Amino acid sequence: MDHKGFKAIDSLRKTRIIYPIIVGCGFILYMLYKEFDPSIFSNISFGWNSIFWLVIAVLLMVMRDVGYVIRLKILSDGEISWLKSIKVVFLWEFASAITPSAIGGTSVAIIFVHKAGLNIGKSAAVVMATSLLDELYFIIFFPLLFIFVSPHLLFDVEKYSSNILLNSFYWFAIVGYSIKLIWVFLLGYGLFVNPVGLRKTILFVFKLPFLRRWKKNAYDAGADIIFSSRALRRKPFKFWLKSFFATAVSWTSRYWVVNTLFLAFFIVHDHFIIFARQLVMWIMMLLSPTPGGSGFAEFIFKEFLFDFINTDPQNMLSYAVGLAFLWRLISYYPYLIIGAIIFPRWLRDNFNKSTK
Repeated sequence: MDHKGFKAIDSLRKTRIIYPIIVGCGFILYMLYKEFDPSIFSNISFGWNSIFWLVIAVLLMVMRDVGYVIRLKILSDGEISWLKSIKVVFLWEFASAITPSAIGGTSVAIIFVHKAGLNIGKSAAVVMATSLLDELYFIIFFPLLFIFVSPHLLFDVEKYSSNILLNSFYWFAIVGYSIKLIWVFLLGYGLFVNPVGLRKTILFVFKLPFLRRWKKNAYDAGADIIFSSRALRRKPFKFWLKSFFATAVSWTSRYWVVNTLFLAFFIVHDHFIIFARQLVMWIMMLLSPTPGGSGFAEFIFKEFLFDFINTDPQNMLSYAVGLAFLWRLISYYPYLIIGAIIFPRWLRDNFNKSTK
């Protein structure tokens, strides 16, 4: 294992596991204190309908992971077993959950994939292809939203300006989308057109004084792109189509979780708009500096979806706080718990005492 591998694994310290939990739970507790009224739930009927839709929400998260596992099998050409693919997905999600949204768990994911049975070059190719496919989902579907949903419905939240150019949510989404678009262009250019040229460009940019501290990371990223290019250029169109379909299933399943949570407690009429706003939420979460978007995600959920809660206006924010916590409880915290359980065993199985 080289220095890069040691550095990536070392980044998963216990403090990084605890930090997002503290931030996320702290923000939820703050919102509960400021805006939550427990008495409002006395009017909610928690019956079999609620249980049914909560179970569906959990199953959608399972479907999301199934899509990721299938994609990993496709990208690895079947060289990683189903069991190892499942472990890699959970470890990868764990790494993403304890690192800022803009960074994710990409660097350490190469180590996870490599230890699952692929050489380091192909591992880099698999991770780079995964990153490209994830970002392509957003790049393709975000503009399509404007065909089916007007900007007014997508961004005009009651508490914010109805003028799209003065709406902070709109600019958050535009900046996040622009970053994704630039990354996809650079990654696609580097993987399929000129990997050596892109590597030189990256290294040149990171010679700037305010970026120099990340020069080593940029050097590693450039090397990964060259490795990946050799493996991915020869893949047929069918390979990419199947991989993208699995990606779309994963992300779409994740978004429908919120729809099912609303259905568990309210009558919902605007399913597609809720789905569309979630896609925009995930683009905005790219700008979050906290691990896994902790705190920021709960805030965006409360602010961006509260007006779809079918109840008295004075109780909307209280319901939104409760639903935000339930959403993160289903879609985020399980990966912290599962990862914290399986990561020590994975570390023990893959690194002997002298290596550690």
